[in-house]
Amino acid sequence: MMIAPPAGSPYHRLARTAVHRWWRFPVGTLFILATGFAAMIAGYGTYVIAAEVSGRPDGPDGTATFGPLAELAVGFLSIAVILPFVLIAARWIQRRPAGTLSSVAGRIRWRWLGVCLAVATVTIILFLTAGTALTAVTGEDAGLGDPLAGWGPFLVSAAVVLAVVPLQAAAEEYVCRGWLLQGMGAWLRSPWLPILLQAAVFAALHGWGTPWGFADLMVFGVVAGWVTVRTGGLEAAVALHVMNNLLGTLVAAAFGQLTIDETAADMPWQGFAVDVPILIGFAAVIVWLARRRGLVTVTPIVSYPTVDHGPAFGAPFAPPLSWPPAHGFRPGA
Repeated sequence: MMIAPPAGSPYHRLARTAVHRWWRFPVGTLFILATGFAAMIAGYGTYVIAAEVSGRPDGPDGTATFGPLAELAVGFLSIAVILPFVLIAARWIQRRPAGTLSSVAGRIRWRWLGVCLAVATVTIILFLTAGTALTAVTGEDAGLGDPLAGWGPFLVSAAVVLAVVPLQAAAEEYVCRGWLLQGMGAWLRSPWLPILLQAAVFAALHGWGTPWGFADLMVFGVVAGWVTVRTGGLEAAVALHVMNNLLGTLVAAAFGQLTIDETAADMPWQGFAVDVPILIGFAAVIVWLARRRGLVTVTPIVSYPTVDHGPAFGAPFAPPLSWPPAHGFRPGA
């Protein structure tokens, strides 16, 4: 039976249910790592075998490949495949509705996600424009004179990017701002240490490129974590991450420069200088809009049992074993 968080719980405390035990978070983390890694190996192995059977030429790593676009898709999907295991870990190991990873409402709040996507789109366009301008002004090559790939190659690349990037970005958010933030938040009342720790993990997972790139990833993780707690859900963080990866990848596709060799960790100082104030501005606008809309940022009071439909993005809350929730919890705890 799934146990819902107590009424009045903020987002970072949603794993703190009546059946919370210290071991559930580390065991769940090991489960996610083991199953996710196995799925990655299986998926990449299938891709390599298919390339070998098709007689494709070897790539830079010595294995057969279908080309840079296919490599990019496989790389993104190898991250996206982790998402269902995160949802399963919340349900099977932490014994709570998987939808509590999405928000305090126990599901993705789709209208709010749409608002966040609109704000994120403007944010990333502003970042790309300002970053390119600052790079050019400081005498660096901004790539403005590079030849375009052409409509045919661009449309093919765009179709692939649109199919895989949102899944990859969402998976990273559910792991870092979802599982890690809530797992550590179950032990701590204040959200700040969980926010900082998940941001450090997020930055480390992207590897070490430049000091500016690592710092930018840290700032991104902190801002995304803070906005998640303040709005009671992952919608804003997912929207920002999706649009950041999507628009950046589409720009690269327009110039025929899609590759998995460079990541956000390789960002130069110009990108960092532009990105930090823009990220802070995004967070301020999102929180302001959430207040104007009266967005609920803690779990609601449920006076009757609901049906548990299983581990899905929109899985509603199920009642705890005792209703109302067992004593020892209080709103905001």
